Amino acid sequence: MKRVLLSCTLLALLLAPVRFVLAHCEVPCGIYDDQLRFVQMLEDTKTIAKAGNQIGELAGKTDAQSVNQVTRWVATKEQHATNTQHIIAQYFMTQRIKADKEGYDVKLKAAHAVMVSAMKTKQTSDPEAAHDLEHAILDFYRAYEGKDPEFHDHDH
Repeated sequence: MKRVLLSCTLLALLLAPVRFVLAHCEVPCGIYDDQLRFVQMLEDTKTIAKAGNQIGELAGKTDAQSVNQVTRWVATKEQHATNTQHIIAQYFMTQRIKADKEGYDVKLKAAHAVMVSAMKTKQTSDPEAAHDLEHAILDFYRAYEGKDPEFHDHDH
């Protein structure tokens, strides 16, 4: 019986969606790449902005293809906003921002601002919401790193 249960568990892990396999672990592995997380959130923001623009272009069209594409863009926008919220909550807030370290309150407020901005991108397709999210991420970077961001991407 134990062997069957173990086999089922391993099979479930192998068939798990890739996003769970690639997510950073929540065990104390000590392997962190803060810069990568900021880059991921900024990429998510670009996708949110593109999705918002595409939704705006397709709004009002009633043909089946346009309705299908709007639905897909809305789902994509939601997914990328949620991803940003997960990075803040599951990576930064649970693993990296420590209550006993200097600047805790500033980092926590900045992280919260990112989560709220990501939520707002779900509520609208207005490009300003994605712009605000990008600024919240960059402000969080400043609070977290104590310096201005220096990314290789020339957009930031």
